[in-house]
Amino acid sequence: MKIFVINPGSTSTKLAVYEDEKSVWMTGAHPPVSELAAFHHISDQYEYRRDFILKCLEEAGIELKFDAVIGRGGLLKPLKGGVYAVNDKMKHDLIHAQMEHACNLGALIADEIAVRCSCPAYIADPVVVDELCPEARFTGIPGMERKSVFHALNQKAVARRYAASIGRKYEDLNFIVVHLGGGISIGAHRKGKVIDVNNALDGEGPFSTERAGTLPAGQLVAMCFSGEYTQKQIKQMISGRGGLTAYLGTNDMITISRNVEEGDEHAKNVVDAMLYTIAKQIGAMYVALVGKVDAIIFTGGIAYDTYCTDRLKTQVEYIAPVVICPGEDEMGSLAYNALGALRGTLPLLEYTGEDL
Repeated sequence: MKIFVINPGSTSTKLAVYEDEKSVWMTGAHPPVSELAAFHHISDQYEYRRDFILKCLEEAGIELKFDAVIGRGGLLKPLKGGVYAVNDKMKHDLIHAQMEHACNLGALIADEIAVRCSCPAYIADPVVVDELCPEARFTGIPGMERKSVFHALNQKAVARRYAASIGRKYEDLNFIVVHLGGGISIGAHRKGKVIDVNNALDGEGPFSTERAGTLPAGQLVAMCFSGEYTQKQIKQMISGRGGLTAYLGTNDMITISRNVEEGDEHAKNVVDAMLYTIAKQIGAMYVALVGKVDAIIFTGGIAYDTYCTDRLKTQVEYIAPVVICPGEDEMGSLAYNALGALRGTLPLLEYTGEDL
């Protein structure tokens, strides 16, 4: 099976061709930033990005002959995890999405290229996957519900792969999956569904390299009404310029880890505090799963850092066996889902856009 994978990001578009499970071509294509800056809205970039992708394929000598095209899922309405065929309702909701991000173009471009190839177009496990149990939705304030926004694609892919590696099905096991990156999401996976997870987009949960994590509500309210900060500045403190960036002036974990190893006591204290908040969130997910956990899986870029994973293991390995699956293989995960849909090993779902 020949699968074309499209993963649009803010300033780049990752492309790959897979033959079954094997990657045979991959590129991190970077359109000129000056040209992207000419567009006022992400949706306006559609034709430009499509033509750029087609040009990349042409220059690589790759014919438009695929068994499936899969795009990164966009900011759709909340949906269950899985593989979805691109349909008209999905395209409408992406074109009119309330939140703008380049990932909204993934399904749209995938669909057009798939039509040219006479093959299906898919998305899989977008960040808006919502499988929360009813209790997890309450906040304590009527009208304000907790939202499920997390690294669903990577979390579910590593959980499925680990389950397969031990000869089991993802749907038969319970995992705590810890995605360690610019944002940190920690999900309680119960029999194939993520019944609880922190909202990594809004900075809920542990603090990370860029995000502030859960904050004392009263102090945050006082800061918001102090007159010293704009709404934009507050949002940047919460997501983008919070966490290690705020304390240490950088989000580069390689540099930060090197500083810790060289004896930077302040950097060590801050990193240890971040790891402490991560361990506490793992403990919360242990409770959400009523103590029935088959494995704790660490994934994402920071999972390469042995200082971080070693310290976390000492804090949580008594809960369940710890598995390290470093990195964030979004391209491989998308290809894996498309292949599963083609082979019939993963169910193909229909997007309706209706409330869960």
